[in-house]
Amino acid sequence: MAAEPPPTPVRFGIIGCANIARKVSRAILLSPNSTIVAIGSRSIEKAAAFAKDNGFPASAKAYGSYDAVLDDPEVDAVYVPLPTSLHLHWAVLAARKRKHVLLEKPVALNVGELDEILAACESSGLQYMDATMWMHHPRTAEMKAFLSDPQRFGQLKAVHSIFSYNSGPEFLKNDIRLKPDLDALGALGDAGWYCIRAILWANDYQLPKTVTALKDAEFNEAGVILSCGASLLFHDGILATFYCSFLSNLTMEVSVLGANGYLRVHDFIIPFQENVGPFYVHANTKFAQLSIGIEPEPTEHLVTTDLPQEALMVKEFSSLVGKIKENGLGTETKWPTISRKTQLVVDAVKTSIDKGFEPIEVAY
Repeated sequence: MAAEPPPTPVRFGIIGCANIARKVSRAILLSPNSTIVAIGSRSIEKAAAFAKDNGFPASAKAYGSYDAVLDDPEVDAVYVPLPTSLHLHWAVLAARKRKHVLLEKPVALNVGELDEILAACESSGLQYMDATMWMHHPRTAEMKAFLSDPQRFGQLKAVHSIFSYNSGPEFLKNDIRLKPDLDALGALGDAGWYCIRAILWANDYQLPKTVTALKDAEFNEAGVILSCGASLLFHDGILATFYCSFLSNLTMEVSVLGANGYLRVHDFIIPFQENVGPFYVHANTKFAQLSIGIEPEPTEHLVTTDLPQEALMVKEFSSLVGKIKENGLGTETKWPTISRKTQLVVDAVKTSIDKGFEPIEVAY
């Protein structure tokens, strides 16, 4: 019996030459079911240089505008790494041009904008996914299996997450993530997004009852958030906290506490090594005799992967697009739903900060 032919690769266009687009371009080319057919920038010279520098196929077209990418009939899907303030316009336009949308995070300035993007995709039967890469690492599924084990982990009690990095004065002065007209959410959107997603993931995407930003958030002269934190209180008494910052050493931590167990991971956003992701668990831990230690000792789990997590993200997205194109299947609604829930909590933290750190109720 003849083997089935491989799926037709999903053909990507990229609008914008942001630094993160270099990483995702590599991922598109590493993924077995995708390729790049077009890149657009505000100048054709920049687009052509980007394609050359990042090893694009010789057949990939360089355009001197974003519109040209969206008008290219050979483009099935677009990756959008533009500043957050531009997402609404270009993601909606991409959907109107019948392109599936892989959208860089933070996905929008607020949930109202995101709802417009999601409605445009849904009305045309187009797949939407945000580019939160760690969701696609095989480690994530293995960690979730531990959290779902009633004997080893039990009832969820608390979650804490930190994402911070300190890129120095040049970053703080010039990066678009510090410009109120480009990425007005600052550290909350760029780093806090990951912490909030981790908290929701640990709690099966249940939304918190209230969100309260912690006092003494830090801002630059333009009013953009440099660091902030928040506490999230859930209906069943679960408490979660997070801290995100552009002013502190690179840290990517998640700690999840259950009645019977505990999980921690030190590199949940970008694994320290591309092909392996570690995490650590404690289960049914007690003090040893005379309280001179604990037993059983924590265990380390190493989860290997042949493809980096960003390539697995592209592979999953392309698989969903392929099923729509080739088999006429509907879109996968999981991804827009968890994206919207993440944005709702981002909005609540921002509102709490703006209202003097008051508790904000969250409703879907």
